Amino acid sequence: MDCRIRPWQTEDAENIAEVLNNKKIQNNLRDGIPFPYTAEDAKEYITAMLAADKEMTYAFAITIEDKAIGSIGVFRKDNIHIRTAEMGYYVAEPYWGMGIGTSAVKQAGKYIFEHTDIVRIFAEPFADNAASCRILEKSGFQCEGILRKNAFKNGKILDMKMYALVKEA
Repeated sequence: MDCRIRPWQTEDAENIAEVLNNKKIQNNLRDGIPFPYTAEDAKEYITAMLAADKEMTYAFAITIEDKAIGSIGVFRKDNIHIRTAEMGYYVAEPYWGMGIGTSAVKQAGKYIFEHTDIVRIFAEPFADNAASCRILEKSGFQCEGILRKNAFKNGKILDMKMYALVKEA
């Protein structure tokens, strides 16, 4: 199944609200996302992404036949890390195991390296999120280590893994 990444559209709100009303997805994301997640929440997120500084935030819908089925974002850091960015993503559960996440991560990485001066993209999945770790590995990211006891999520202290993709000269 072929996916594309594209800029957000306000029309994506209903689809994304449906996708994020899934605890299996939210359990692997950062805190701060409401549950239940409404179309209004999605509209606020999309509006914020469209209004964000285009040199700092690269936010895309992951689509199948132009229907938003996930999200991928690359967020530039600042100060001495200005040429480094963090990537985060999710895909709707019905599309898990189909290579959609890997395709989206590869597309986003290619876009960033071709259109910006960013030279390092990193991601920090929870260590027990084997699927996300595999997506990153299949996309060329290298595991640089384990961040022990790095997160507090759902009442538990969790390890995370540090993955990075570096632009070669």
